[in-house]
Amino acid sequence: MRTHKTKKAGKFRGGKTHGYGSMKKNRGAGHRGGVGLAGTGKRSDTKKPSFWKSKYFGKNGFKRKNKIPLKTVNISFIERFPDRFSINKETKQGIELNLAKEGYDKLLGTGRPTRKYMIKVDYASKRAIEKIKEAGGTIEMEIAKLRRPATKSPKIAKEQ
Repeated sequence: MRTHKTKKAGKFRGGKTHGYGSMKKNRGAGHRGGVGLAGTGKRSDTKKPSFWKSKYFGKNGFKRKNKIPLKTVNISFIERFPDRFSINKETKQGIELNLAKEGYDKLLGTGRPTRKYMIKVDYASKRAIEKIKEAGGTIEMEIAKLRRPATKSPKIAKEQ
């Protein structure tokens, strides 16, 4: 049983290049030629045709600027956690919720309402409006100026 493992550097002693071929190849990254797909298809069309159809070269599409993310809430979240909403009143018509004051911008339609809700919110999806109305509730949309300016775009912050 071997107790001492021979080190790789010891095996290469006496060999001038230590297994790297030319000595200049082992100096740094100078012989590498790039990283990733650098140089692909520049010589003799080896891989170039496989990249023509892909989105590797050039700029693709566009990125929309000045988009302010909306804070959303689903109907299922309201049903499961009614205690999280501090501004709610139970009346004969139903439960009053002001989601705009709670910090939510949009109501989404995932889930089923089991009670009547009278909701005030800036935006709501079509499905959310249908489901709340089917349950006998109402949605009052207060489309106001967006309260939170975008953090990335200084133009919107100046306009408000």
